[in-house]
Amino acid sequence: MRIEAYTQVQQMYSAKKTANVKAKGSAGLSSDQLQISSIGKDIQNVKQSVANASDIREDVVAPIKARIQAGTYDVSAESFADKLMSKYEEMR
Repeated sequence: MRIEAYTQVQQMYSAKKTANVKAKGSAGLSSDQLQISSIGKDIQNVKQSVANASDIREDVVAPIKARIQAGTYDVSAESFADKLMSKYEEMR
């Protein structure tokens, strides 16, 4: 078995492969382009709107804050315990 013949063939193949890649790359000279579908644009808009939205719903929180500051906000211990137990049952 002649090992030097194998390396000669391998060198020829590597040189030819490199030449082909260079020839194809210079002939095309086209640039890549990206097109986003209308659904993709809609998703981007929705994501941006959600990111800009506040996590706190002021219309719900403001009256509760006012009642707490006025000292009129009263939570029934029984109601609190019932809700706590129902959440516990959901988690089981």
